[in-house]
Amino acid sequence: MTDTTPNTHTSDEAPAARSGHERTWRRYVAIGDSFTEGMSDPDPRQDDAYLGWADRLAVDLAQVADGAGHGFDYANLAIRGKLLADVVGPQLDAALAMQPDLVSMVGGGNDIMRPNVDLDDVADQLEAAVVRLKDAGADVMLATMVNPTGSKIMTRLRPRISWHIANLWGIAQRHDCYVLDVWGMRALRDMRMWGADRLHLSPEGHRRVAQQAAWTLGLPTEGDWLDLLPPLEQKPARQRLAENAEWSKEYFGPWIERRLRGTSSGDGREAKRPHPMPIDPSVAAELFRRA
Repeated sequence: MTDTTPNTHTSDEAPAARSGHERTWRRYVAIGDSFTEGMSDPDPRQDDAYLGWADRLAVDLAQVADGAGHGFDYANLAIRGKLLADVVGPQLDAALAMQPDLVSMVGGGNDIMRPNVDLDDVADQLEAAVVRLKDAGADVMLATMVNPTGSKIMTRLRPRISWHIANLWGIAQRHDCYVLDVWGMRALRDMRMWGADRLHLSPEGHRRVAQQAAWTLGLPTEGDWLDLLPPLEQKPARQRLAENAEWSKEYFGPWIERRLRGTSSGDGREAKRPHPMPIDPSVAAELFRRA
C-alpha cells in the first residue's frame, strides 16, 4: 500500500487514478490533533466546532461502502493541541477498542514545535502505535506535515519537519501503511488555503486534503484539488504590517502564552465524535454542498 512515488504534479490536471482501491472499509477512526479535528473548517451546527478533512473523507468512504451494500460508521477522537503521547496513548487505546478496519493517525506536529524535541523518539512512538494497529488488523494511514514554505514563522522548522517526514516514510514502508502526502501539495503553500490563525487549514484547504486522502486510498476523486490558485496581487506594505500586527495580537501572542504556561488549547476538551456513528448522507450533502 505504501506509495513512494514523488508527487511531481505541476499542471492543472489531476494525477492518474489509482488502479482501484483494494477493499471497502466499514469502520474508520481518526486520531490526532487540531489538523484532524478540523480546525479552521467551522461546523455551522455549533460554536467552536469544526468539520475538516477527516469528516469529508468519511463521507467518501461511506458512499463507497453504501455502493458495495455495506454499512459504515466513523469516529473522530482528535483533539487540538495534543502531543503525540496523547495520540498514541489514550486516543489509540480508545480507537483499538472500537475495532476499526481503517485508522488515520496524524500526530507529532505539536511535539516538533517544542524546543527540545527528540525526533527519533517521536518516530519510535509512532512506529509502536502502527504496530499495535496493524496487529489488530487495521489499515493505517499516516500523514506528512505541510511544507512550511510561505510561512515566515514555520519555515524555521523546515529541517525538523523534513527529518520527521523521512522517519515517517520509513515507518510506512516497513509496515505497509498508506501515506497522505500533504508536503507534496503545492497548492497548500498559498496562504489563502489557511485560516485566519495561519496555523490551520481553511475549509478549502481541508477539502483539498480530503481529496488527497481519498486518492491515497484509491477512492474516486474530484479533479481539481492540486490546482494552484491564480496569482494574488500583493497588498501594500502598510496593509501587510497592520494585518501582521493584528494576527500577532489575536493568535500568535496567546499561543506563546499557552506555551509559557504549559497549557494547551485542548485542555479539558472532549473528542467531537467519540463513538463510531453512521454518516447521514443528507446532512453531509448540506454541510459539504455535495450532490
